[in-house]
Amino acid sequence: MSDLEIRPARQDDLPAIVAMLADDPLGAQRESPDDLAPYEAAFARLAQDPHQHVVVAERAGKVVGTLQLTIVPGLSRRGTTRSIIEGVRIHADERGSGLGTRFIEWAVEESRAQGCALVQLTSDVARTDAHRFYERLGFEASHVGFKLSL
Repeated sequence: MSDLEIRPARQDDLPAIVAMLADDPLGAQRESPDDLAPYEAAFARLAQDPHQHVVVAERAGKVVGTLQLTIVPGLSRRGTTRSIIEGVRIHADERGSGLGTRFIEWAVEESRAQGCALVQLTSDVARTDAHRFYERLGFEASHVGFKLSL
């Protein structure tokens, strides 16, 4: 993995990021790689927020992974700061290479460096392979999540 660079995402990474977000059955239903305008607007908002870290993994000049790390200061748990990992995607050519593990390890290390005492993430109930992956990395399925579409 020495040829791998994990770095902040740039605007010109958006086509590769959105393509990875859309590259599975769930993402194909909710992402629109042909219309980057909403992603560009969202990226601009994220870039203004110091608690948001959209990163990519790059190998040999190609974006091969992405994730978003959000730092959330809070009052619960005695004022604990936590992080939330979202939008983890690994390019199809890289799956099984260990990149996903390295990427999550990076997010945990960065969370520690940001003063977080807890790292959390959600994963769609249909992503059973992802659940096994996160459990193998020490995450526990400890809560039930709920969403409300607006």
